[in-house]
Order: sequence, then C-alpha cells, then structure tokens
Amino acid sequence: MTRNELRPVVRLRSTAGTGHTYVTRKSRRNDPDRMTLRKYDPVAGRHVEFREER
Repeated sequence: MTRNELRPVVRLRSTAGTGHTYVTRKSRRNDPDRMTLRKYDPVAGRHVEFREER
C-alpha cells in the first residue's frame, strides 16, 4: 500500500483531557477540515468527542 498525501495518517485526541489518542486515516478530498468523531475513551470510561490534532 503506497502512502500518499490524499489519505494522510491523523491522530485523534480526546476532548475529555485524558490524553488518550486514536490513530486513523482520512480522505482530504472528502474531509478537508479537522475531523471530529465520537469514540470510547477507556480512561474516562465513556464515549467522548475526539478531534484531529495537527
């Protein structure tokens, strides 16, 4: 699999302030802005919003 700039690797950091991160890929063509996903934070023990960090 070739890595290119169209689907870069991004880190999603928890907004709960726990410091937990997820690593994923995103499409710059479909999501040019910062990505936000609601995922499970095991440190907080609940689902919180994760935002893309740069």
